[in-house]
Amino acid sequence: MKNFCFALCLALVLFFDINLASSAESGMPQLNTEFWTAQIFWLILIFSSLYLIIWKIFLPKITNNIENRKLRVINDLNETEKFKENAQKKLDEYNKIIEATKKEAKKIVENNKKKLEQDINNKKQKFNEVIENELIAVEKEIESLKKTSISNINKIAVEISSEIIKQILGTEVNKSNVSAIVGDVTKKEAQRL
Repeated sequence: MKNFCFALCLALVLFFDINLASSAESGMPQLNTEFWTAQIFWLILIFSSLYLIIWKIFLPKITNNIENRKLRVINDLNETEKFKENAQKKLDEYNKIIEATKKEAKKIVENNKKKLEQDINNKKQKFNEVIENELIAVEKEIESLKKTSISNINKIAVEISSEIIKQILGTEVNKSNVSAIVGDVTKKEAQRL
């Protein structure tokens, strides 16, 4: 393999050497050896001038731009870090405020719940007292109605009985006797109930 590469390189050198010699003879001044010193002089002069122009004019501007860009990137990174820290502080403050608000809201809800339960119990107790008072009043009224209605019923029963006996017999009956009989019947019925 090494021999093959060596042979290939040798063939290329010979090929170019033959081409150079034939080119110089045919009129290509670049390959003519008598012009080589002038060509080398101008080559060195042009490339040295280009090197100096690039080195003194363009390279400082490029270096300056790179440094400015580097400084700007570093400043932007520093500002970004500051913004990140500020954002983290704000987020922590926001989370603390939310937690405090949640705790406060929970306390308010619990207090309102306790107040509401107490109000409900108070109103329930008042309602029960009112209902109990009403029941007592209604029971008293029923008792008084029973007493008054029994005496009224007795009066009505005595009058109706007297009237019925009067119409059936045609004579008037002693109301005290009818009243005594109606009273006995009423007492028996009251005891049964």
